[in-house]
Parts: sequence; structure tokens; C-alpha cells
Amino acid sequence: MFMALPIFLGGSSDVGGFRGASFLGMPFDLTKRSAGVCNDCSHVAMTYTALATLLILGDDLSRVDKRSVLQGIKKLQLADGSFAATALGSESDMRFVYCACCVCYMLNDWSPIDQDRVAQFILKCQNYDYGIGQRPYLEAHGGSTFCALASLVLMGRLHTTFSPARVEGLKLWCIRRQQTGFQGRPNKPTDTCYSFWIGATLHLLECASWVDKLWNTSFILSTQSKHVGGFAKWPDTHPDPLHTYLGLSALSLSGDLELHPVHAALNISQRTVQWLHHLHTTTPPHSHSM
Repeated sequence: MFMALPIFLGGSSDVGGFRGASFLGMPFDLTKRSAGVCNDCSHVAMTYTALATLLILGDDLSRVDKRSVLQGIKKLQLADGSFAATALGSESDMRFVYCACCVCYMLNDWSPIDQDRVAQFILKCQNYDYGIGQRPYLEAHGGSTFCALASLVLMGRLHTTFSPARVEGLKLWCIRRQQTGFQGRPNKPTDTCYSFWIGATLHLLECASWVDKLWNTSFILSTQSKHVGGFAKWPDTHPDPLHTYLGLSALSLSGDLELHPVHAALNISQRTVQWLHHLHTTTPPHSHSM
């Protein structure tokens, strides 16, 4: 894994995390600091996927500089409750809220983030049609809706943030995205990835039974390449790793018995989450707090 060198920002504390690849930035060394070298910082999405991958591989995370990672998450939260992607500045939206919540959940330490501000940011992003956008006043979207709901579920704040009317409205917005598979927004084509983004959201809302599983499964399988395997966005299109992963996750949520059950909020297998919870019982909460 490509852990970023902790960077020293203005005399506060070291902040760290993971990069997307080894060719980005300086070699990682716990005994050294960088001076805020341009582009040599972690990315919250890469930090989430790196920790998830380590857990999937059965790692115990003992070699992860948890304190530095958590300090990095703290540095990313903005005044409106959202999160930037990097400590050196970037766009901020619901994607990075989700990644930050996943990191805190996996490391069993919520101290770096202000959960009240996160919940208020998510509430402000829910639209008149009850779907959720990337930021306030932006169009509701299946991906940002999943990121928002999963974040609230991981924090245990779904029903303290959304009223029953908002929850019911969101359920309807989600189920109306099913055509055969699912679309990400009204008047858009179906796309394999939304079978997970919307399907997992309905699972988290405890109304997965509303999904027509036969239609959904048939659409996902229709995007599978007969020549090289894998799943694509649409039928008769080149497959790619993202749609293959999300297509398999969606099939798992639909009850495919040949696949490991998926944890809808973290988007990793339930087997991996069981390993994570075992680690939580052997590593006391806040033992690596800042």
C-alpha cells in the first residue's frame, strides 16, 4: 500500500493517509516529515480504499500509522461539515464525507470529525424530491444519495437526522430509479453501478424487498462481456473494474448465493466486516486517538 509521508502543516500536527499510487510524492517513512511538498499528500478516497483492501486481505492494520491517518481526517473537515479530498485543498462534497466516515468506522475512532456538522451538511443536501445531491442545492444523484445514507448509518444518525417523512420520501425517490436496472437520476439511462448505489441505499433503508430483483439481475448480467468477462455500464460496452466490482456487489445484495454477502454501508463483504469487528474487540476504542 502507498501510505503518504505525513506532512507538517504550519506547526500543527502531522497528517497522513494513503495515496493512489507509489509514483505520487515521496517514499513513506515514519521517521521523516515532508515540508508540504506539492502533491505529496494523502487522498481521503485512497485512504478509504486502502484500508478496505487491507482488511479484505486479512491484514490487522497494525502497520498503519492510525494516529496520522486520523489527524489527516480531522484536517479535511470544513466549516460546513463537508470534507475536502486532500489537506492541500480540493473540491468538497458528499463523496469525501462518505470516505471520512468509513475511515473513522474502520479505525474505530470518531474523534476526528464533528458528527453534528456532518449530519447538518447531509440534511441540507436533501432536495425537494427527497433525493440527495453532492452539495446543497445540487441535483439529487444516486451516488451522492448512497454516500449520504451510508454515512448516517455508519454514524448511527439516520433517524435522528431525517424525519420519518424525509425517509419515506427518499425511499420513493430511490425505487423510482428502477427501470430494468437502475438509473442514477431521472431521465437518464440505466447503468450497472446504480444497481449498487441505489440498491444498497434501499437496503440501508430496509426496503430492499421493493426492488424487482429479476429485472435488476437480468440487466446486470446483460452488461457482462462474453469475451473477457467483467461488467460494463451498459450492454455491448467494454467492461471495466469499477462496474465489475459494483455489479458483483449489487448481485450479492440481490441474494446471489454464489457470492459473499456484502455489507451495504462499507461496500465490502460481511466476512471482512466480521474480521474488522474482531479487530475492534482486540484494539480498545481511542487507543490511538490524537
